[in-house]
Amino acid sequence: MPGSTLTTAHQTSCPPGRAARELGLKRTEFDLAVHLGRIRTVPDEGGGGHRVPLTELERLRGQAGFPDALREAVRTVGTTEGAALMEVPPTRFTRLAKLGLLVPVRFYLNRYRTVVWMYLADELRQFAADETNAPLLTGRTPPHLRAQLGDGADLRARNWRGRHLGFLLRQADGPWQRAGAVAALLDPAQIAELVPDPYERAHLNRFRPGPPAHGAPGSPAADLAARIMTADDPDEIGWLRADLAQAIVEAREHRPAPRPAADRTAATPEPPHDTPLPHDAGPVPTWQEPQEPQERHDRPERSRGLLGWLRRRDVRGV
Repeated sequence: MPGSTLTTAHQTSCPPGRAARELGLKRTEFDLAVHLGRIRTVPDEGGGGHRVPLTELERLRGQAGFPDALREAVRTVGTTEGAALMEVPPTRFTRLAKLGLLVPVRFYLNRYRTVVWMYLADELRQFAADETNAPLLTGRTPPHLRAQLGDGADLRARNWRGRHLGFLLRQADGPWQRAGAVAALLDPAQIAELVPDPYERAHLNRFRPGPPAHGAPGSPAADLAARIMTADDPDEIGWLRADLAQAIVEAREHRPAPRPAADRTAATPEPPHDTPLPHDAGPVPTWQEPQEPQERHDRPERSRGLLGWLRRRDVRGV
């Protein structure tokens, strides 16, 4: 029975708050560990996000150096502390980050609504310890990199988006959720062009995550976070558009989006409350959920565009 299945699942897993306490982590540290894939979660069958299997807690507690090693693995630093950690001036640290050589893992907005980028301390130590990076840490910046900076290069937001997309894809539970993860980084106008069907677009938007919470909805801070979340580089947009187009094809094959029934003479109830229709959808006839076709397992996994790039990147936490 569904009720007994739910009870069993809750007996073998715990909510994030309890998991964070069990692991000796602050909630922000726990959330970052989940983002980085260091803590495995499972969907909460009763709704309300994800839960942590008790076996995962046992695995983490059994690791060498627990809990200090886990806490250190998710420690983040800003520009000043990061520069000190790498033994370089803050100005050089900022140049390296703008060039995309140091990848931020999160950001926040200070009281002046300035974006403050945060980096994994462990990754900065690894970068500084790599002998191949020594020329970047001392002496003059190579001419081709200086030219990029002179042209206004700043890849911090783009690199954060790539990392955030990796998290969203890890949390996605199905094809429509994966399509929504890609769509989360695109402007609504781009999505409308790629997904012209209003009912399909409404269904996609159900699974399109918003930006990390920063301020009340509609506030200047929230608007700035939304801009950071939205791709603005032509190459990045092109990759995301290609991947969204492919993801939509796969989502349609898995389960078509719900749409009006063919019989327009029947009663016209409201569509499900969690599937808002766009203004251009027109009158709504009888709402029907399509039957879910059998899952296809014979199609090889595709690795192209930005999703393929993310899969091929051998960078921990992305």
